[in-house]
Amino acid sequence: MLKHVPNTLTIIRFLLIPFILFYIFTGNYILAFIFFTISGLTDIADGFIARKFNLISNFGKLMDPLADKLTQISTLTSLVIMNIIPIWILIIVLLKEFIMIVGASFLYGKDVVVYSKWYGKLSTVLFYVAIVFSLLSKQYALTGIWSEFDFLLYCLALVTTIFALIMYVKDLYKKGFIDKHDLKKEVTIDKKEPRRK
Repeated sequence: MLKHVPNTLTIIRFLLIPFILFYIFTGNYILAFIFFTISGLTDIADGFIARKFNLISNFGKLMDPLADKLTQISTLTSLVIMNIIPIWILIIVLLKEFIMIVGASFLYGKDVVVYSKWYGKLSTVLFYVAIVFSLLSKQYALTGIWSEFDFLLYCLALVTTIFALIMYVKDLYKKGFIDKHDLKKEVTIDKKEPRRK
C-alpha cells in the first residue's frame, strides 16, 4: 500500500492546480497561499517517502518534476495576468522549459529517463518561496523591503534555473547522449549534389 503513496501525492499536486488558480483570479490570495503551500508540502512528502522507503519509480521521476513545473508555470502565468509580477520572469521560465522539452524529445526512444537533480530542485524551491511572498505581499499590502523581497527571490530562482539548464545540457553531452562528432560537422544548405551521368 505504501508504494503507491508517492505517486498519489504527485497526482494530488496536479489536482490542486485549479484551486490555486481560481483563488488567485478571484483575489483570495490567502486561500491561494494555503493551497499552494499544501502543494509544496505534498512535494516534500512525496520525495521524502520515495527516498526513505526506496519507492522511486520511473513514473515518479517523470511526473514529479512535471507536477512541479505545471504548478510553477500556471501560477506564474496567473500572477502575470493579475499584474503581480513582470511578464519577463515568465518568458525566461517558458524558454528554459521549451529547451528542456526539446531535449526530452531528442532522448525519446533512447531508453533514458532524465530526472531532476539538486539544482533543479533548488530552483523550484526558490520559485515556491517567491510565489508565497508574492501572494502574502498582495494579500496584506506589504510595503518597504518586504514588497521587493519576492522580486529578489525571483531573480535568484532565475539564476538557478539557467544554471540547471546549463548543467542539464552538459550532463547529456558528457554521457554521450549528444553526439560529439555531430557537433563538429559543418552543415551546408542549398548545395546540390552533382548529377551522375
